[in-house]
Amino acid sequence: MKAIIVEPTPPDYPLRWAEVAAPTPQDGEVLVDVYATAVNRADLAQRTGHYPPPPGAPEILGLELSGVISQLTPGVRGWQVGDRVCALLSGGGYAEQAVVPQGLLMPIPKGWSLVQAAAMPEVFFTAFLNLFSEARLEPGETVLIHGGASGVGTAAIQLARQAGCRVLATAGSAAKVAACYRLGAELVVNYREADFGEVIAEQVSGVDVVLDMVGSGYLARNIKLLNTGGRLIFIATLGGSRAEIDIRELMRKRLLLKGSTLRARPLAEKIALKEAFMARCWPAIESGEVAPVIDRVRPITEAEAAHALLQRNETIGKVVLEIKTL
Repeated sequence: MKAIIVEPTPPDYPLRWAEVAAPTPQDGEVLVDVYATAVNRADLAQRTGHYPPPPGAPEILGLELSGVISQLTPGVRGWQVGDRVCALLSGGGYAEQAVVPQGLLMPIPKGWSLVQAAAMPEVFFTAFLNLFSEARLEPGETVLIHGGASGVGTAAIQLARQAGCRVLATAGSAAKVAACYRLGAELVVNYREADFGEVIAEQVSGVDVVLDMVGSGYLARNIKLLNTGGRLIFIATLGGSRAEIDIRELMRKRLLLKGSTLRARPLAEKIALKEAFMARCWPAIESGEVAPVIDRVRPITEAEAAHALLQRNETIGKVVLEIKTL
């Protein structure tokens, strides 16, 4: 089969669409002919050696896919060759074929294309995990979502609104601010033009949950905005990973600060997450109430250019890489 391989040549680490060995499914797994995958910042980090795949995961980039099952193994139940599916992966999506444990398979939502489905698993699972499992977000609470126009941000805004929460966000351009408002955010601050901490403090009494992908540069302002009993969940450190904390402020407000990743979690946890996500969110997905935001679609052979778009922060939502069409 063909797949994207990373040339070990710094500083660019070029991407190349090349012949590689096809994967072999083990008992309880299926082989999927991949029609589309999507770009995530984890792919950019792995490409440069800063985010290696967990033990046993494919070295090939790609944390999600949509496609058609082409091979079953004896332990698979409830799925057939020819079924259209999407799935979260620990790696391997930038390829013509990928292996998926049956417990991670999801059907393509009714009325969705394979392109749409490829943009859903990673960002919606990440948003769902961190809003509802890690932060324990409850209806009526206020949540601040940094990077609101990112893939995870656009998913999180929709899920929080659908759960009956008040949603605030930050974004870095007028177009991104407008996109967050369209998705249902009540207040969006352009962090390039104003201090989000000051703007939010002037208009909102406080927030209950902060979903943060920036890190150290936002820490003090996040803590200041949090209500008593507030929860701050770190999902990335795009703005730095080290900062000082006033522990007395954490104690006074009884705050929870928690770091979270998804990729390296055990398979059983990922399957449980998928089942919880489908039980709670699938009706809203199939009704069209929530859906992935797709910035653009590119052929897999343009993966290099797709990575550059994310690197320059030029996208709103997801960039999908199409491998084949029906």
